[in-house]
Amino acid sequence: MSRIPHEVIHDILLQLPVKSLVRFRSLSKPICSLIDGPNFINLHLNHSITTKSNHSIILKEWDLFAVDFDALSDAVEVKHHPLYSGGGTEVIGSVNGLVFLRRSETNIAVYNLSTRECKKCYVAETEIPRRDMTTGYVYYGFGYDSYGDDYKVVRMTQFVREDGGGDGGGGGGFGCEYEVKVYSLKNDKWKKIEGLSIRLRLLSKPFFHILNRRGYGVFAGHALHWIVPQRRELGIRDCVLGFDIRDDKFFELPQPDYENKGMNFQVDVGVLEGNLCVMCNYEHVCVDVWVMKEYGVKESWCKMFSVHAIKWISAFMFLRPLVYSKGGDMVLLEVNGEKLLWYDWKNKHAKVVRVRGGPSSFGSEMYVESLIRINDGDRIGWKKQQELDEEGEKRKTDRNKRDDFLSVGFKLKL
Repeated sequence: MSRIPHEVIHDILLQLPVKSLVRFRSLSKPICSLIDGPNFINLHLNHSITTKSNHSIILKEWDLFAVDFDALSDAVEVKHHPLYSGGGTEVIGSVNGLVFLRRSETNIAVYNLSTRECKKCYVAETEIPRRDMTTGYVYYGFGYDSYGDDYKVVRMTQFVREDGGGDGGGGGGFGCEYEVKVYSLKNDKWKKIEGLSIRLRLLSKPFFHILNRRGYGVFAGHALHWIVPQRRELGIRDCVLGFDIRDDKFFELPQPDYENKGMNFQVDVGVLEGNLCVMCNYEHVCVDVWVMKEYGVKESWCKMFSVHAIKWISAFMFLRPLVYSKGGDMVLLEVNGEKLLWYDWKNKHAKVVRVRGGPSSFGSEMYVESLIRINDGDRIGWKKQQELDEEGEKRKTDRNKRDDFLSVGFKLKL
């Protein structure tokens, strides 16, 4: 190894998946130091993002499944995460190879699916503002603060009247109240946010945020985003509400000038390869996808493509773009929480992706493998994971030896 230039070793390692890199840490101390170094970790992540290598799609249902992006053929159930207990765990968001998991309001964790490092987060209590109120819907978001080099969880708890009276009786509105707290992974602390946006009072609408997981904030730029749904009876249009995780402030994001097609439309928010996007759904007949090329600049909105009627899809109840193909001529779409399909927007051609072993209905999340470390806490580190793998191999070897012994004994008796 000493005869191979350091630069060559470095470049070779950059091409490898995380699982191989974790295994190769045991080759030598110099290799281990190189792989563990923050510079290499960031370079490997950036290489994976720019080349679209080491990507997977997480399918979220009662159980979690992972599908390799290059193959897009088989779904593998994810059973090794820290909150696994026969299903019921949600992936709220994925950033730089870390995912935020939620099993219940008191059982949450940040986890690296590739290295299996994890940290269970302690949960701050909610402070109900009045005796006549109770907890309603709870919104979450997960993002990365590049200024503070910190991963953060945002929790927005709605409080509604117990008697169902007032404007907030179960459906949100000006009669409900909110508590917003932000968890810092680096500091392992929750912080209560004051001076909340008046728009929060209109955030909740019956079933809107439950359907298609709209209650989970979309991370792009330096903020998390939710749709405040329109209220036609009040003359209020859809609003993209942002929360800047660098300075913990809410803001309203400028939207594109949507086309007038003589139909009502519903706006949803998503992220396409790091850029914020909105999906303008015209009465389930067609969907326009707009991408914000320069974050925060209204003039940078660009309508990338429109998806019209496809013969095997009767209506577009919900559509989310996930990722461009490596050739850049197609985009992978999640449609109605039931199908993945490649869409060629130039030729208006769609092709269904058939994934074996996956759930029949799902939400989807793009995931990139990374070596990103999780701060000290309740975690399973690389060393522990290596021990677990070695223990598994030893059990497998012992089992094979036992089977061979029994086989020989059986033959002797004959």
